[in-house]
Amino acid sequence: MNSKRRFSIISVTASGFAASALLGLAGVTLNPAPAAAVVYCQYVDYPVGCVARSGVVLRPRPVARAAVRHNVGGNANGGVNRVGARR
Repeated sequence: MNSKRRFSIISVTASGFAASALLGLAGVTLNPAPAAAVVYCQYVDYPVGCVARSGVVLRPRPVARAAVRHNVGGNANGGVNRVGARR
């Protein structure tokens, strides 16, 4: 009876090693290759390392401007018209 139990533990261990080896082989085989994608330029030298398409006129990137808040003293609650500010 003891030998039967030992055989069962050994077979479970061997099947676990076999499954681990199979999963490791599958992981190496299915490992994705590096992508060879082409990134086209939106503006002059943006993004870095981009490729310019033929026939497309590239312009310089627009300059970022500060955001302007209109009507700061008015309704700052977002459309709820009440007397006084409730926050």
